[in-house]
Amino acid sequence: MRQLYFAFFAILFLPSGLQAQTVGLFTYEDEAFEGYTLFAPLRSNNIYLIDNCGKEVHRWETDANPAQMVYLLEDGTLLRTARTGLVNPVINAGGAGERFQKLDWEGNLLWDFVYSDNNVRMHHDIEPLPNGNVLVLAWEYKSVDEAVAQGRDPNFLDDNALWPEHIIEVQQTGPTSGEIVWAWHLWDHLIQDQDPNKPNYGVVAEHPELLDINFYPDFPTPGDADWIHANCLDYNPELDQIIFGSPGLNELYVIDHSTTTEEAAGHTGGNSGKGGDILYRWGNPIGYDQGTLSDRQLFGQHDVRWIDAGLPDAGKIMLFNNGRDRPGGNASSVDIISPPVDAEGNYAYTPNTAYGPAAPDYTFQYPNPTDWYSSFISGAEQQPNGNILICSGAEGRFFEINAEDNIVWEYVNPVTVQGPTPQGEPIPPNGSLAGNIVFRSTRYTPDYPGLQNLDLSPGSPIEPNPLPNSADCNTLTSTDFLAPSDWRLYPNPAADHIQVELPARYARYYRLVDWGGRLVRQGQLPENGILDVSNLPNGVYVLDFPGSTPQRLVIGR
Repeated sequence: MRQLYFAFFAILFLPSGLQAQTVGLFTYEDEAFEGYTLFAPLRSNNIYLIDNCGKEVHRWETDANPAQMVYLLEDGTLLRTARTGLVNPVINAGGAGERFQKLDWEGNLLWDFVYSDNNVRMHHDIEPLPNGNVLVLAWEYKSVDEAVAQGRDPNFLDDNALWPEHIIEVQQTGPTSGEIVWAWHLWDHLIQDQDPNKPNYGVVAEHPELLDINFYPDFPTPGDADWIHANCLDYNPELDQIIFGSPGLNELYVIDHSTTTEEAAGHTGGNSGKGGDILYRWGNPIGYDQGTLSDRQLFGQHDVRWIDAGLPDAGKIMLFNNGRDRPGGNASSVDIISPPVDAEGNYAYTPNTAYGPAAPDYTFQYPNPTDWYSSFISGAEQQPNGNILICSGAEGRFFEINAEDNIVWEYVNPVTVQGPTPQGEPIPPNGSLAGNIVFRSTRYTPDYPGLQNLDLSPGSPIEPNPLPNSADCNTLTSTDFLAPSDWRLYPNPAADHIQVELPARYARYYRLVDWGGRLVRQGQLPENGILDVSNLPNGVYVLDFPGSTPQRLVIGR
């Protein structure tokens, strides 16, 4: 069996002057799904493809940071969002971009399409379509007068504007040009119940197919112009439908793509017969007056997607539930739900109720949920063998879990705003904008069409001063670690909790394993330095932080 863990027990007896691992490959077991992982560090111009050993297979060197998402297409080209310095003085918020680009394997620019001006701006995500076109998620500017005329409460227009979402489909017409061949605008599908003299007046609870213009987000603020802050986009070719998610409203939405642009602006037409109205929504039924705060199931989520045909849970919806303001404390999860949809793409709904399901089919969290929290970005995707590859974006960490929710592959992105971090050196704290944050990661199978007839010979790991290589993969040996021995934990033995004193220069990401080498807990050390161990059985454990000497911990009561 191939196993690559922190070498906890060897580390316990290391000579001084050696250092623990901080970046790169941490775990690689036989159960990991073989493939190539694509990711674009958000503070780097480079885009990387690595193998399961954490070795660089290919690198695209570009002239701009990504504006979040990147894809490897089936023809071997790279499709990515980009921010190349164009200033938009009107529309500017987190996740903003201004263009998307297509590059070949050698990095030559094949298409550069700009979608940003005083009235619109693309952001967060794009989606390649089977016909070669690209779906683009974007804001559009609405003035105070326009917003109030549509029934928006004037007390919630703090930015003196509103930026509702719209989605366009772009067909390439030249190296820097494209034609918008389809469009959908949320502005055409609103309702409000505050002013009978304004358009869209009605009973919100009776129209879940429309979005209440006065359903205020809790993120960033109720009066923020970035009202919806959608952050993901996915397409279902079997249903010809689009899904996107709003972390501010804590909902996901499905719309019909089979419409014409004219039908998408109305309430009839398309396969659904409902035009551009919302076909399905889930996560926060308070948004259409069919629930209370206790019914909310999404908490600032990202990467809402259908699980693709051919995968074990095909047709279900997977998402990264970031867990902001989750009852019980901020804690991330990966959730899978079964939408109530038939083969024709019709969604079951009982009037005056919330859309089903009542709960996810599957949820992955840490045993102690608050030990894992990625506050923003992040994503998850199912692998052909049923494993789930998770991008914990705020900590720049990718890990793969098997059917038993055990980690079978784990990698920490070494690339920050300063470039690749040398092995053994600490990376900036979790969520730091100067750090190793990554929007999403994507695993491609060895037989993926876009990887055929290419040189996929592995090079070196991305990080300088990598750990020595064995014939198979990176292995950790007693010559690879520094042991500063300048942190402590107490009481030891412990009963219910321990206090950890860790120098500020160290990352606060910890791993706790039992004496048999099994991972029992990992996450961010709380600011007060206190870890609750009351739910752990008596025994001997090892606690480790990047760049530090692991220490034995005895729990006994």
